[in-house]
Amino acid sequence: MRRAVLLAGIFLGASGVRAQQEVVPMTFDQALQATLNSNETLQQAVLQKQEAEAEWKAVRTLRLPQLSIKANYLLLSDDITIDMHGVKDAITPLYGAMAEYGMFSGVPNPDPATSAVMPVLPDDVSTQVVRQQLSDGLLKVENGEWDKLIQQSQFGTVSAGVTWPLFTGGKINAAHAAARIRISEAAQVERQKTGELMSQLVERYFGLALALEAEQVRSEVLDAMAAHLSDAEKLYEEGMLAKAELLHAQVYHAQADREYKQSVRKRRVLNEALANTMAESPEIHYQPLTALFFNNNIESVDFFKQQAQASNPLLQQVGAKQQLAKQAARVERSGLLPTVAAFGNYNLANVDLSPNVSDYMAGLTLSWKIFGGTSARHKYQSARFVEDRVEQAWSKASRDLSTAIEKHHQEIQMILEQLHELATAETFADEYFRVRKKAFNEGMATSTEVTDASLAVAKVRIEKLQAMYAYDVALARLLELAGMPEMFEDFLLNQ
Repeated sequence: MRRAVLLAGIFLGASGVRAQQEVVPMTFDQALQATLNSNETLQQAVLQKQEAEAEWKAVRTLRLPQLSIKANYLLLSDDITIDMHGVKDAITPLYGAMAEYGMFSGVPNPDPATSAVMPVLPDDVSTQVVRQQLSDGLLKVENGEWDKLIQQSQFGTVSAGVTWPLFTGGKINAAHAAARIRISEAAQVERQKTGELMSQLVERYFGLALALEAEQVRSEVLDAMAAHLSDAEKLYEEGMLAKAELLHAQVYHAQADREYKQSVRKRRVLNEALANTMAESPEIHYQPLTALFFNNNIESVDFFKQQAQASNPLLQQVGAKQQLAKQAARVERSGLLPTVAAFGNYNLANVDLSPNVSDYMAGLTLSWKIFGGTSARHKYQSARFVEDRVEQAWSKASRDLSTAIEKHHQEIQMILEQLHELATAETFADEYFRVRKKAFNEGMATSTEVTDASLAVAKVRIEKLQAMYAYDVALARLLELAGMPEMFEDFLLNQ
């Protein structure tokens, strides 16, 4: 906590302008939450997943019956009629001959008063009655409508129709599977972007922490060089120090001032980069409260490789592409198979529609393209080649991932070895500076020896900070590749 307060004081006191600007102390967890809530790259991945989910909801309806309402108004070139003059010509002679020459008997007596006594009319009366009926029928035949109107040339209908696919050769099943795979793929894209953002945040957050620590070290070196220069000037004025030693102190003071100013500029650049990652204003100056860290031990490389094979989002996306290619091949194969559907239609209303037309119809339809060139077969073969190609891509991606994990794991091991060596070097450098400083004040050491000892202390401290920063970045990259970037905070808490 004292270290954080000291850094905050340096942060605020570096310049009069910055002291008036807003300074926001922030832990790594707070920076992470701000990034996950606001960064546009991650928001795009979230929207992509929502898009895939909406597509899945649309695909789910493909198996359901499709109901539609249609309104049609048609204009034909002519009325639809049936010419029945042939029938008229065939029966007219029969009616005429029978009405004039036919002899009939056995006609029932239509008079109720006499029918009991004489139930059947006499033959001459029967003949007369039947001939009269035939004459009346002949008159109707001659006056009948023998050009029958079936449908007027203009008519309209309003109808409701339903179509229900029963078998599509596997096309609908493939569409369902592909939609589910796209949701999974979009989720992996979101995980990938989250991991990349976490690695970027580690790089920039702890980069700013490193810059602030380096600025603190450079400030202490500058103060030490200023104090040493002051001592050298006093000794020179008293004739106890050579001109060359004074010049040496002045040169190293100028170098310390230059390096301090460079560290200030670098810190400003990293502050803006961190603000960009969190999608915040670059005018805000952030004060990292979470210090650089390292863990003495991490899991074996085999552990991270196994995790990567099961969880790496990029590898999972390649696997999703492989599954999508398989479903695409199923879609192309469905073009070689028949399609069966049930359908129905009901006329809700009509204008001048023939009464001979049924109000509704229902049935089954089968469509099977027997021959349409060889394009369908070639498209199916092409889809199978895509499936094989993606499988090869997955195999290569898996090997590349294993190699990258090996690289980052070995890098972490080397950094840990370096940190252990720097811990010893730091102790020696501190003691060496203390001895040289005391010897210089007693006139037993030169200015060069003091400045060299002071710079050696600063060099070791900077190298240690840089090694810790390299460890944090390498760890974040390793966890990102292993598909477990959220574990970074566990390593942070268990340092």
